[in-house]
Amino acid sequence: MTRSVYDIPVKTIEGTETTLNQYQGKVLLVVNVASKCGLTPQYEGLQKLYQDKKAEGLEILGFPANNFLEQEPGSEAEIQEFCSVNYKVDFPLFAKISVAGEDKHPLYANLTQAVPERIGEGPWWKDLVDYGLTPNQPPEVLWNFEKFLINKNGEVVARFAPDITADDQRIVDAVNAELAK
Repeated sequence: MTRSVYDIPVKTIEGTETTLNQYQGKVLLVVNVASKCGLTPQYEGLQKLYQDKKAEGLEILGFPANNFLEQEPGSEAEIQEFCSVNYKVDFPLFAKISVAGEDKHPLYANLTQAVPERIGEGPWWKDLVDYGLTPNQPPEVLWNFEKFLINKNGEVVARFAPDITADDQRIVDAVNAELAK
């Protein structure tokens, strides 16, 4: 039996030990984020989605990760400042974790096991290969800004490829469908 996402220990970006238990009954969009990635401008869309849907019960949870070309090298304080100053992020951020490989955090082990395939595999995968990179195969996280949608009961219901932005109709429709339940 897979452990509930609500019970997995995590740390806030301030270093406080916690779990996701406080988010029970909410729709969650869990995103592995990075400050020095070509996809980093997605913070803007994530923040807009959060502002638009927070009152309806959406929480966006950002988990910084340094797994991909070391694109999140900063400390938690530096990450928090970067997100606040550059993108006015006020959705919850957590301490840096590993989202792929042998040291993968238990949260991401749970998420990738629950939904092994991504929605929206597009030309971006080819771009990684063209840059001489070897992208992770499912169920591993492909890159920064992969998104997992969790329903109000804590079940992972969808997973979106990194280049699918927060304003993509597939994400918006999936979020709205879960909020309506």
